[in-house]
Amino acid sequence: MRNNNLVVSIVCFCFLVTATIQAKPKHPKRVVLMIGDGMGLTQISGALSNFNGQNAFARFPVIGFSQTASADNYVTDSGAGATAFAIGKKAKNGAIGVDEFDQAQIGLFELIKKAKGKTAVVATSSITHATPASFYAHVASRNSEYDIAKYLIHGNCDIAIGGGSKFIYNRPDGFALDSVLISKGFQLIADTFMHEVRSNQFIYTLAPDGLKTMKAGRGNFLTQAAALAMKQIGNSATSLIMIEGSQIDWGGHANDFDYMQAELLDFNAAINFVLDEAMKDKETLVIVTADHETGGLSLLKSSNHPQKFEVNYASKGHSGVMVPVFAYGPGAEHFSGIYENTNIFHKIKTCLRLK
Repeated sequence: MRNNNLVVSIVCFCFLVTATIQAKPKHPKRVVLMIGDGMGLTQISGALSNFNGQNAFARFPVIGFSQTASADNYVTDSGAGATAFAIGKKAKNGAIGVDEFDQAQIGLFELIKKAKGKTAVVATSSITHATPASFYAHVASRNSEYDIAKYLIHGNCDIAIGGGSKFIYNRPDGFALDSVLISKGFQLIADTFMHEVRSNQFIYTLAPDGLKTMKAGRGNFLTQAAALAMKQIGNSATSLIMIEGSQIDWGGHANDFDYMQAELLDFNAAINFVLDEAMKDKETLVIVTADHETGGLSLLKSSNHPQKFEVNYASKGHSGVMVPVFAYGPGAEHFSGIYENTNIFHKIKTCLRLK
């Protein structure tokens, strides 16, 4: 009798394990790609060294590394770095959504719209800045922000939240972009604080250009904006939200560790929120990475305190070191190892089964 009970228990256990494995989605319904601009390992290590809250990066089961060189330079800029993610091809520094020959290429956002999915960008910079622009625009120069803004007309980006109102309203070229966007079905909101919206297609700008720094009182905009984008996109079968901690990079360019740290801790909070949501729905793949490292930051032995470090910057520009990639959710296993930044495009494409 005891043996029979044991057999029954084993069969029931195997059934439950099999059912659990079968119930686990092999592909995500949606991807949230979070980019800490200029965020290398030392930025993460330094910013979180004396942080007593929840370290979002420690929650990821899969970690890889991305090689960041652009088509024409070992040290990439944000335009070429984000373009590699967006179109899967190397670009020259300064380019947005084009290959090394300055030819526009179909990117993830276009592929998702062809699949009747939803797309969004969220940034603490202008929505026309290099990283967000690379996902919906195709121009030879990141400096052409008025031209970049016009690409919003094509509708490949359903939601854009950040700064950049000056590139939409009362433009110096006289082009009534705001009127055209409204005629295309977009809700336009220009404000200085976050509040709910009712449309699934909207452009929300909270500043003429980049947003305030955290030290100047930006508050929890990034987490609120991430929540808004995720809510408005809802349960779309195929979606990609790009969320950028833009000003981590700006702190690096200024060689201002406190500025960088405040921005990275804000990014950390947004990651924790997105992870919490992904753990609830179990159908969201969360990827966190960087386009490059900024400042050549190193953490050196302190001459005054053995438990602390001294900050050292090698430059006010970018460096060419590999950057980490963190992944959680269905499809996360694709992101382990060391690979070119262009592979992130192909891995997301595979996970979302885009054609």
